[in-house]
Amino acid sequence: MTASPTPPPRPPGPGEARTNLTLAGVGEPEQLRADAARNRTLLLDAASRLLAHCGAADLTMESVAAAAGVGKGTVFRRFGDRTGLLIALLDHREAMLQAAFLSGPRPMGPGAPAADRLHAFGPAVMRHELDHHELILASRTDPMRTYAVPAYRLRLSHVGMLLREAEADGERELVAHTLLGSIDATLVHHLTCGRGMPIERLEQGWHDLLTRHGVARAR
Repeated sequence: MTASPTPPPRPPGPGEARTNLTLAGVGEPEQLRADAARNRTLLLDAASRLLAHCGAADLTMESVAAAAGVGKGTVFRRFGDRTGLLIALLDHREAMLQAAFLSGPRPMGPGAPAADRLHAFGPAVMRHELDHHELILASRTDPMRTYAVPAYRLRLSHVGMLLREAEADGERELVAHTLLGSIDATLVHHLTCGRGMPIERLEQGWHDLLTRHGVARAR
């Protein structure tokens, strides 16, 4: 029997303590022995080289095993399946984005007003999703998993807390979901590549959404 996904955390309400957020992987985190960690790095390095050469569509467990000089079973034991491999590849890229909005410089990082952090957050995520759209889309075999993985839950909590600090209008958890939906990789790819919209137009849409909910950038 498959366990139900853990629901995303509710952003704090008025008067509730702010939660300290920490880096979260795209998939569930795990602790590895030193030798297992080395093998994982070897396999991910091989997968990254293949990804740059042939793209996500042609990346297979067999090709990664051959590039790393190991048996196919080793790759399956480490990542489970192709989706697990793709999610592992996303982890490093996601970690850099998370570090930027959790502990990086202003205006997205700590120390800037909440409104400014929110206005900087959307464009940064949009460009991240656009840069890695092929890998992100290839890893999404289950649409509902998008909302259960730690990386999405972290983004939701982060945006929800900033909305609270900025005293945004509306039901803040729903507003946070709406904002994140507007910068989802699938939509960003469709609008920029399918509809030919410049990324700057999407960024302006993010700023407009925030302004409509009473979140204006500091002057």
